[in-house]
Amino acid sequence: MERLLPAIDHPAALRGLPRERLPQLAAELRAFVLDSVSKTGGHLSSNLGTVELTIALHYVFDTPRDRIVWDVGHQTYPHKILTGRRDGMAALRQWNGISGFPRRSESEFDTFGTAHSSTSISAALGMAVASRLKGGKRHAVAVIGDGAMTAGEAFEAMNNAGVCAGVPLLVILNDNDMSISPPVGALNRHLARLAPGARAETPVPPATMFEQFGFDYTGPIDGHDLDALIPALEKLKRLEGPQFLHVVTRKGRGYAPAEADPVLYHGPGRFDPARGIEPAPDPAARRKTYANVFGEWLCDEAEANPAVVGITPAMREGSDLIEFERRFPQRYYDVGIAEQHAVTFAGGLAAEGLRPVVAIYSTFLQRGYDQLIHDIALQNLPVLFAIDRAGVVGADGATHMGAYDLAYLRCIPNMTVMAPADENECRQMLHTGIGVAGPAAVRYPRGTGPGVPIRKTLRPLPVGRGELRRESRSAPGRRIAILAFGTMVAPSLQAAAEFDATVANMRFVKPLDTALIARLAAGHDLLVTVEEGAVMGGAGSACLEALAAMGCGVPVVQLGLPDRFIDHGDPVRQLESCGLDAAGIAASIRRAARDKLAAPVCVAAKQRSA
Repeated sequence: MERLLPAIDHPAALRGLPRERLPQLAAELRAFVLDSVSKTGGHLSSNLGTVELTIALHYVFDTPRDRIVWDVGHQTYPHKILTGRRDGMAALRQWNGISGFPRRSESEFDTFGTAHSSTSISAALGMAVASRLKGGKRHAVAVIGDGAMTAGEAFEAMNNAGVCAGVPLLVILNDNDMSISPPVGALNRHLARLAPGARAETPVPPATMFEQFGFDYTGPIDGHDLDALIPALEKLKRLEGPQFLHVVTRKGRGYAPAEADPVLYHGPGRFDPARGIEPAPDPAARRKTYANVFGEWLCDEAEANPAVVGITPAMREGSDLIEFERRFPQRYYDVGIAEQHAVTFAGGLAAEGLRPVVAIYSTFLQRGYDQLIHDIALQNLPVLFAIDRAGVVGADGATHMGAYDLAYLRCIPNMTVMAPADENECRQMLHTGIGVAGPAAVRYPRGTGPGVPIRKTLRPLPVGRGELRRESRSAPGRRIAILAFGTMVAPSLQAAAEFDATVANMRFVKPLDTALIARLAAGHDLLVTVEEGAVMGGAGSACLEALAAMGCGVPVVQLGLPDRFIDHGDPVRQLESCGLDAAGIAASIRRAARDKLAAPVCVAAKQRSA
């Protein structure tokens, strides 16, 4: 039989197919997704679960004129393939390749950029209202998963949509009984009662919660049955006002290993589909990731301190909390994709004398920023934030970049902010943070560190004190000091050899070691701050503020992530593009030494140190 997928470069070609040929297209599309992701890595099980739904949506709706907004967007590979990006899948999530998420600049079919959860209903409602205001008849469809439905913004949007009579809005709940981890919370229980298999056993209330919000509810229907999906969508397309379609799908559909273990296959690297994902090497033989360091530390801390509680907003695996959940189930809380609640929930625990630890990605803590200020810092509550994925994050790209935490944390009163240079320092900083009498944060990167041995004994670090890792012996007039924060200590030490530069591991972004800065300013002719965070308002800016307060005029060069969004790709390439590898740091110092060493030195700091 002639293959269909090679001829589909636009949904118009899909809509030209006889309906009876669509199951064949679905089989080809699913095989293509599996083959592509096995070669590049990326999100797999979620995309295998949306093949039929994607086909049905583009078959029924006049895309791109009709708008489809994919929540989170990690289930849009079939959508990308059917909308002219089939060949681009070979470079998925790679430098200069297509994104793993919807991106407006990439395609007119990506109507709204998504990667954080629970934004689709808000955006689609805005599009539907805009269509009505402009006198058009354009449909807007939000596709949201059951995990993303746990976030408050989804309900805020439904609350608004329910009173927008006549808007051409369709919300599709893709219910696969999973987010990344197994589902949690009361909403999941409600959806389980609505599932087809439960209807005979459980009385269904006269109106679902979605109807109470003002939506017309349809479902649940099998999200893999095109003969059910297409007629349902055609009917809903003709109806007026907010509509809600509940479809039930299976994550990993069509690939047995992914169906059996959708968590393992959520975001795999490259693998052989015939063999599946190979078992991980012996943990004792591989280098620990920073997440591993955190997970082991939390178990050790909880063993010693019964007041320690662990909280995650739906990132059990990513934050390495599996062992903590197993050993301390009564002190483990997965609150779902609800970062705002996670932060304030931790505040409530802290107010009653417990020591909560919130394990959260840098990019997701942004979603709980008001709670961080109002509910935690303002009341000076002792909550420790273990901030993972700080700095560049590789293939997930700009939407998941941990670029801003140093800038947005250090401006908050009462906060203690730490950045470890290596794995052992991360462990000791976490122990330090949980002993601080107020909010504290330890930010660490994705992946592994430099391989420093980890000391089992926990000893708090002196708060607000950095350390010298290397001291210059250069003659006066050419002395350079590098003030490195966190992950930038290692490449700074490499770069320093060329200039015989002093290197300080600053450790604390807040409180800053101003005494060390004054000493370095007094004894050096050029200071260079280096951080894996936004250079605007970050740790380097804190150093400049301290120098200004001292009345110091020593030349300073700030290195960090530039004022632009960093594209997806290999993390090494990302850092290189920002000049934050050893060669880039050395090149910046070389230019600065040529251009700035004639600037006035810090007389005030020198006088203080005399």
